[in-house]
Amino acid sequence: MANPKVAVVVPADRSGVSYREMEAAGCNVELADASWSAGFNATNEAYLSLCTNADAVIGSRLEGLPITRERLSQLKNLRIYCRYNIGYDDIDLEAASDLGIIVTNSPVESNWGSVAENTFALMLSMLKRIPERDRHLREGGWREDEPSARYIGRRLDGYEGLTVGLVGLGRVGSRMADLLQPWRVKLLAHDPYVDQSKFVHHNAIPVDMETLLQNADVISLHCDLNDGSRSMINEKQFSLMKPTAIFLNTARGGLVDYDALFDALDKNVIAGAGLDVFKTEPLPKQSSILSLGDKVVLTPHSAGRTPGGINQNAIVMQTEILLTALRGVVPKYVVNTEVLPKWRERFGNKSLI
Repeated sequence: MANPKVAVVVPADRSGVSYREMEAAGCNVELADASWSAGFNATNEAYLSLCTNADAVIGSRLEGLPITRERLSQLKNLRIYCRYNIGYDDIDLEAASDLGIIVTNSPVESNWGSVAENTFALMLSMLKRIPERDRHLREGGWREDEPSARYIGRRLDGYEGLTVGLVGLGRVGSRMADLLQPWRVKLLAHDPYVDQSKFVHHNAIPVDMETLLQNADVISLHCDLNDGSRSMINEKQFSLMKPTAIFLNTARGGLVDYDALFDALDKNVIAGAGLDVFKTEPLPKQSSILSLGDKVVLTPHSAGRTPGGINQNAIVMQTEILLTALRGVVPKYVVNTEVLPKWRERFGNKSLI
Protein backbone atom coordinates (compact mmCIF):
# COMPACT_ATOMS: atom_id res chain seq x y z
CA MET A 1 0.00 0.00 0.00
CA ALA A 2 1.38 3.38 -1.04
CA ASN A 3 1.96 5.97 1.61
CA PRO A 4 -0.81 8.61 1.78
CA LYS A 5 -0.10 11.95 0.15
CA VAL A 6 -0.55 15.14 2.17
CA ALA A 7 -0.60 18.42 0.25
CA VAL A 8 0.32 21.48 2.32
CA VAL A 9 -1.23 24.39 0.42
CA VAL A 10 0.00 27.10 2.81
CA PRO A 11 3.39 26.10 4.25
CA ALA A 12 3.00 28.18 7.41
CA ASP A 13 4.90 25.87 9.78
CA ARG A 14 8.33 27.44 9.67
CA SER A 15 9.64 24.97 12.24
CA GLY A 16 8.68 22.01 10.05
CA VAL A 17 7.67 20.04 13.16
CA SER A 18 4.20 19.22 11.85
CA TYR A 19 5.58 18.01 8.51
CA ARG A 20 8.05 15.72 10.27
CA GLU A 21 5.26 14.39 12.47
CA MET A 22 3.18 13.51 9.41
CA GLU A 23 6.18 11.91 7.71
CA ALA A 24 6.93 9.89 10.84
CA ALA A 25 3.35 8.59 10.68
CA GLY A 26 4.00 7.34 7.13
CA CYS A 27 2.78 10.25 4.99
CA ASN A 28 4.40 11.67 1.90
CA VAL A 29 4.25 15.41 2.55
CA GLU A 30 4.41 17.81 -0.40
CA LEU A 31 4.67 21.55 0.28
CA ALA A 32 3.39 24.38 -1.87
CA ASP A 33 5.79 26.99 -3.12
CA ALA A 34 7.13 29.16 -0.29
CA SER A 35 5.51 32.21 -1.92
CA TRP A 36 2.14 30.77 -0.87
CA SER A 37 3.06 30.91 2.82
CA ALA A 38 0.96 34.04 3.46
CA GLY A 39 -2.01 32.69 1.51
CA PHE A 40 -1.35 34.51 -1.75
CA ASN A 41 0.13 33.75 -5.19
CA ALA A 42 -1.52 30.37 -5.77
CA THR A 43 -2.61 29.54 -9.32
CA ASN A 44 -5.18 26.99 -10.38
CA GLU A 45 -2.64 24.98 -12.38
CA ALA A 46 -0.11 24.85 -9.54
CA TYR A 47 -2.83 24.10 -6.99
CA LEU A 48 -4.15 21.12 -8.91
CA SER A 49 -0.63 19.87 -9.59
CA LEU A 50 0.09 19.91 -5.87
CA CYS A 51 -3.21 18.44 -4.71
CA THR A 52 -3.92 15.82 -7.35
CA ASN A 53 -3.90 12.34 -5.79
CA ALA A 54 -3.70 13.85 -2.30
CA ASP A 55 -5.44 11.95 0.48
CA ALA A 56 -5.42 15.05 2.67
CA VAL A 57 -4.96 18.78 2.15
CA ILE A 58 -3.91 21.09 4.98
CA GLY A 59 -3.30 24.83 5.22
CA SER A 60 -4.94 28.23 5.38
CA ARG A 61 -7.17 30.17 3.04
CA LEU A 62 -5.74 30.85 -0.41
CA GLU A 63 -6.75 34.38 -1.39
CA GLY A 64 -8.20 34.59 -4.87
CA LEU A 65 -8.49 30.82 -5.24
CA PRO A 66 -11.84 29.60 -3.87
CA ILE A 67 -12.15 25.87 -3.31
CA THR A 68 -14.96 25.23 -5.76
CA ARG A 69 -16.81 22.08 -6.73
CA GLU A 70 -14.80 21.97 -9.94
CA ARG A 71 -11.50 21.98 -8.05
CA LEU A 72 -12.65 19.52 -5.39
CA SER A 73 -14.05 17.10 -7.96
CA GLN A 74 -10.56 16.68 -9.43
CA LEU A 75 -9.15 15.47 -6.11
CA LYS A 76 -10.36 11.88 -6.39
CA ASN A 77 -8.57 10.46 -3.34
CA LEU A 78 -9.23 13.32 -0.95
CA ARG A 79 -10.77 12.36 2.39
CA ILE A 80 -10.12 15.54 4.41
CA TYR A 81 -9.47 19.26 3.89
CA CYS A 82 -7.91 20.72 7.05
CA ARG A 83 -7.94 24.47 7.65
CA TYR A 84 -5.73 26.43 10.04
CA ASN A 85 -8.37 29.18 9.89
CA ILE A 86 -11.65 29.47 11.73
CA GLY A 87 -13.36 30.68 8.54
CA TYR A 88 -14.18 28.37 5.65
CA ASP A 89 -16.57 30.45 3.53
CA ASP A 90 -14.27 30.05 0.49
CA ILE A 91 -14.87 26.29 0.43
CA ASP A 92 -17.95 24.87 -1.31
CA LEU A 93 -19.18 22.77 1.61
CA GLU A 94 -22.11 21.34 -0.32
CA ALA A 95 -19.71 20.05 -2.97
CA ALA A 96 -17.33 18.68 -0.35
CA SER A 97 -20.19 16.79 1.30
CA ASP A 98 -21.45 15.47 -2.03
CA LEU A 99 -17.96 14.20 -2.77
CA GLY A 100 -17.49 12.63 0.66
CA ILE A 101 -14.77 15.05 1.81
CA ILE A 102 -14.58 16.20 5.42
CA VAL A 103 -13.75 19.88 5.99
CA THR A 104 -12.39 20.95 9.37
CA ASN A 105 -11.54 24.32 10.87
CA SER A 106 -9.52 25.60 13.82
CA PRO A 107 -11.55 27.46 16.45
CA VAL A 108 -8.51 28.16 18.62
CA GLU A 109 -8.80 30.83 21.30
CA SER A 110 -5.58 32.48 20.16
CA ASN A 111 -7.47 33.34 16.95
CA TRP A 112 -11.02 34.21 18.00
CA GLY A 113 -9.89 35.79 21.27
CA SER A 114 -7.50 38.01 19.35
CA VAL A 115 -10.25 39.03 16.93
CA ALA A 116 -12.38 40.19 19.88
CA GLU A 117 -9.45 42.15 21.31
CA ASN A 118 -8.77 43.78 17.94
CA THR A 119 -12.44 44.70 17.62
CA PHE A 120 -12.30 46.29 21.06
CA ALA A 121 -9.18 48.22 20.06
CA LEU A 122 -10.86 49.50 16.89
CA MET A 123 -13.86 50.61 18.93
CA LEU A 124 -11.68 52.51 21.42
CA SER A 125 -9.61 54.04 18.64
CA MET A 126 -12.72 55.40 16.96
CA LEU A 127 -14.56 56.58 20.07
CA LYS A 128 -11.47 58.14 21.62
CA ARG A 129 -10.29 59.45 18.22
CA ILE A 130 -6.76 58.27 18.88
CA PRO A 131 -5.36 58.70 15.32
CA GLU A 132 -6.68 62.27 15.11
CA ARG A 133 -5.46 63.28 18.55
CA ASP A 134 -2.06 61.72 17.86
CA ARG A 135 -1.69 63.69 14.64
CA HIS A 136 -2.96 66.87 16.33
CA LEU A 137 -0.18 66.58 18.90
CA ARG A 138 2.52 65.74 16.36
CA GLU A 139 1.54 68.80 14.33
CA GLY A 140 2.18 71.05 17.31
CA GLY A 141 -1.28 71.17 18.84
CA TRP A 142 -2.18 70.68 22.45
CA ARG A 143 -5.60 70.90 24.05
CA GLU A 144 -6.75 73.79 21.89
CA ASP A 145 -9.05 72.51 19.15
CA GLU A 146 -8.20 68.91 20.03
CA PRO A 147 -10.67 66.37 18.54
CA SER A 148 -13.09 65.49 21.31
CA ALA A 149 -13.42 61.93 22.59
CA ARG A 150 -16.59 60.19 23.76
CA TYR A 151 -17.09 58.82 27.25
CA ILE A 152 -18.11 55.21 26.92
CA GLY A 153 -19.65 53.88 30.11
CA ARG A 154 -22.46 54.79 32.48
CA ARG A 155 -21.54 57.31 35.22
CA LEU A 156 -22.84 58.14 38.67
CA ASP A 157 -23.66 61.70 37.58
CA GLY A 158 -26.55 60.38 35.50
CA TYR A 159 -24.78 59.97 32.15
CA GLU A 160 -26.25 56.76 30.75
CA GLY A 161 -23.26 55.72 28.68
CA LEU A 162 -23.17 54.32 25.17
CA THR A 163 -25.11 51.39 23.75
CA VAL A 164 -23.13 48.68 21.97
CA GLY A 165 -24.86 46.29 19.58
CA LEU A 166 -23.33 42.92 18.74
CA VAL A 167 -24.56 41.12 15.63
CA GLY A 168 -23.67 37.54 16.44
CA LEU A 169 -23.03 36.02 19.85
CA GLY A 170 -20.69 33.17 18.96
CA ARG A 171 -17.12 32.86 20.22
CA VAL A 172 -15.95 36.31 19.14
CA GLY A 173 -19.19 38.10 19.95
CA SER A 174 -19.34 36.48 23.39
CA ARG A 175 -15.75 37.45 24.18
CA MET A 176 -16.47 40.99 23.02
CA ALA A 177 -19.48 41.05 25.36
CA ASP A 178 -17.26 39.90 28.23
CA LEU A 179 -14.63 42.54 27.47
CA LEU A 180 -17.33 45.21 27.63
CA GLN A 181 -18.68 44.23 31.07
CA PRO A 182 -16.44 46.52 33.18
CA TRP A 183 -17.20 49.47 30.90
CA ARG A 184 -20.82 49.80 32.09
CA VAL A 185 -22.34 50.06 28.62
CA LYS A 186 -25.81 48.98 27.63
CA LEU A 187 -25.29 45.82 25.60
CA LEU A 188 -27.68 44.71 22.85
CA ALA A 189 -27.21 41.54 20.82
CA HIS A 190 -28.90 39.92 17.86
CA ASP A 191 -28.38 36.24 17.15
CA PRO A 192 -31.33 34.01 16.22
CA TYR A 193 -29.15 30.89 16.35
CA VAL A 194 -28.18 30.82 20.04
CA ASP A 195 -30.15 29.89 23.14
CA GLN A 196 -31.67 32.57 25.36
CA SER A 197 -29.37 31.49 28.17
CA LYS A 198 -26.36 32.78 26.25
CA PHE A 199 -27.72 36.32 26.28
CA VAL A 200 -28.24 36.06 30.02
CA HIS A 201 -24.77 34.63 30.59
CA HIS A 202 -23.12 37.53 28.73
CA ASN A 203 -25.41 40.21 30.14
CA ALA A 204 -26.75 41.13 26.70
CA ILE A 205 -30.30 42.18 25.87
CA PRO A 206 -31.69 40.14 22.94
CA VAL A 207 -33.23 42.35 20.26
CA ASP A 208 -34.20 42.14 16.63
CA MET A 209 -31.84 43.52 14.01
CA GLU A 210 -33.78 46.71 13.35
CA THR A 211 -33.90 47.62 17.04
CA LEU A 212 -30.16 47.03 17.38
CA LEU A 213 -29.30 49.19 14.37
CA GLN A 214 -31.55 52.03 15.48
CA ASN A 215 -30.37 52.16 19.09
CA ALA A 216 -26.70 51.21 19.17
CA ASP A 217 -23.93 53.79 19.27
CA VAL A 218 -21.50 51.05 18.21
CA ILE A 219 -22.53 48.21 15.86
CA SER A 220 -20.11 45.28 15.64
CA LEU A 221 -20.42 42.29 13.27
CA HIS A 222 -19.53 38.82 14.55
CA CYS A 223 -21.35 36.39 12.27
CA ASP A 224 -20.56 33.82 9.59
CA LEU A 225 -20.62 34.56 5.90
CA ASN A 226 -23.05 32.39 3.97
CA ASP A 227 -25.74 32.80 1.32
CA GLY A 228 -28.17 34.17 3.90
CA SER A 229 -25.79 36.73 5.39
CA ARG A 230 -24.03 38.02 2.28
CA SER A 231 -24.37 41.84 2.08
CA MET A 232 -26.65 41.75 5.12
CA ILE A 233 -25.48 45.29 5.96
CA ASN A 234 -26.37 47.50 3.04
CA GLU A 235 -27.86 50.91 2.31
CA LYS A 236 -31.10 50.12 4.15
CA GLN A 237 -29.29 49.02 7.31
CA PHE A 238 -26.96 52.03 7.32
CA SER A 239 -29.98 54.34 6.98
CA LEU A 240 -31.35 52.94 10.26
CA MET A 241 -28.20 53.78 12.23
CA LYS A 242 -27.60 56.93 14.26
CA PRO A 243 -25.57 59.66 12.54
CA THR A 244 -23.12 59.34 15.47
CA ALA A 245 -22.82 55.55 15.14
CA ILE A 246 -19.53 53.69 14.80
CA PHE A 247 -19.61 50.55 12.64
CA LEU A 248 -17.14 47.69 13.18
CA ASN A 249 -16.47 44.67 10.99
CA THR A 250 -13.83 42.11 11.93
CA ALA A 251 -15.85 39.12 10.68
CA ARG A 252 -16.03 38.86 6.87
CA GLY A 253 -15.97 41.49 4.15
CA GLY A 254 -18.80 39.81 2.27
CA LEU A 255 -21.23 40.64 5.08
CA VAL A 256 -21.20 44.29 4.02
CA ASP A 257 -22.02 46.23 0.88
CA TYR A 258 -18.86 48.34 0.88
CA ASP A 259 -20.17 50.79 -1.71
CA ALA A 260 -23.07 51.49 0.65
CA LEU A 261 -20.64 51.78 3.57
CA PHE A 262 -18.57 54.33 1.67
CA ASP A 263 -21.68 56.37 0.87
CA ALA A 264 -22.86 56.20 4.48
CA LEU A 265 -19.53 57.53 5.72
CA ASP A 266 -19.01 60.03 2.93
CA LYS A 267 -22.49 61.52 3.40
CA ASN A 268 -22.30 61.44 7.23
CA VAL A 269 -25.12 58.92 7.55
CA ILE A 270 -22.87 57.33 10.20
CA ALA A 271 -19.83 58.78 11.96
CA GLY A 272 -17.09 56.22 11.42
CA ALA A 273 -15.98 52.64 10.88
CA GLY A 274 -13.30 50.29 12.17
CA LEU A 275 -12.56 47.55 9.64
CA ASP A 276 -10.32 44.50 9.50
CA VAL A 277 -12.00 42.77 6.54
CA PHE A 278 -12.97 43.91 3.06
CA LYS A 279 -14.88 42.82 -0.01
CA THR A 280 -11.63 42.57 -1.99
CA GLU A 281 -8.43 41.55 -0.23
CA PRO A 282 -5.76 42.79 -0.17
CA LEU A 283 -7.54 46.14 -0.13
CA PRO A 284 -6.80 47.77 -3.51
CA LYS A 285 -4.70 50.93 -3.33
CA GLN A 286 -7.39 52.77 -5.26
CA SER A 287 -10.19 51.71 -2.87
CA SER A 288 -12.62 54.50 -2.07
CA ILE A 289 -12.48 53.47 1.61
CA LEU A 290 -8.92 54.80 1.77
CA SER A 291 -10.11 58.30 0.86
CA LEU A 292 -12.22 58.67 4.01
CA GLY A 293 -9.40 59.82 6.26
CA ASP A 294 -10.16 59.82 9.97
CA LYS A 295 -13.64 58.42 9.44
CA VAL A 296 -12.07 54.97 9.26
CA VAL A 297 -9.45 52.96 11.13
CA LEU A 298 -8.23 49.97 9.13
CA THR A 299 -6.24 46.79 9.77
CA PRO A 300 -5.23 44.24 7.07
CA HIS A 301 -7.41 41.21 7.96
CA SER A 302 -4.97 40.48 10.75
CA ALA A 303 -7.22 40.67 13.81
CA GLY A 304 -6.71 36.99 14.60
CA ARG A 305 -2.95 36.99 14.15
CA THR A 306 -0.62 37.19 17.12
CA PRO A 307 2.94 35.81 17.46
CA GLY A 308 2.84 32.12 18.38
CA GLY A 309 -0.93 32.19 18.24
CA ILE A 310 -2.92 30.74 15.37
CA ASN A 311 0.02 29.00 13.73
CA GLN A 312 1.31 27.29 16.84
CA ASN A 313 -2.11 26.19 18.10
CA ALA A 314 -3.97 25.61 14.85
CA ILE A 315 -1.11 23.73 13.19
CA VAL A 316 -0.86 21.33 16.11
CA MET A 317 -4.64 20.89 16.14
CA GLN A 318 -5.00 20.25 12.41
CA THR A 319 -2.02 17.90 12.24
CA GLU A 320 -3.71 15.68 14.81
CA ILE A 321 -7.03 15.97 12.97
CA LEU A 322 -5.43 15.04 9.64
CA LEU A 323 -3.74 11.95 11.05
CA THR A 324 -6.97 10.90 12.76
CA ALA A 325 -8.84 11.02 9.45
CA LEU A 326 -6.10 9.09 7.66
CA ARG A 327 -6.62 6.35 10.24
CA GLY A 328 -10.26 6.12 9.18
CA VAL A 329 -11.65 7.83 12.28
CA VAL A 330 -13.92 10.88 12.28
CA PRO A 331 -11.88 13.80 13.70
CA LYS A 332 -12.86 16.85 15.74
CA TYR A 333 -14.15 20.13 14.34
CA VAL A 334 -15.92 18.83 11.24
CA VAL A 335 -17.85 21.77 9.78
CA ASN A 336 -19.85 19.83 7.16
CA THR A 337 -21.29 17.16 9.45
CA GLU A 338 -23.79 16.11 6.80
CA VAL A 339 -20.89 14.38 5.01
CA LEU A 340 -20.32 11.84 7.76
CA PRO A 341 -22.55 8.97 6.55
CA LYS A 342 -20.95 9.06 3.10
CA TRP A 343 -17.48 9.59 4.57
CA ARG A 344 -17.83 6.59 6.88
CA GLU A 345 -18.96 4.51 3.91
CA ARG A 346 -15.93 5.58 1.85
CA PHE A 347 -13.20 5.84 4.47
CA GLY A 348 -14.44 4.68 7.86
CA ASN A 349 -12.03 2.24 9.56
CA LYS A 350 -9.86 2.28 6.43
CA SER A 351 -6.49 3.36 7.75
CA LEU A 352 -3.75 4.60 5.45
CA ILE A 353 -1.10 4.93 8.17
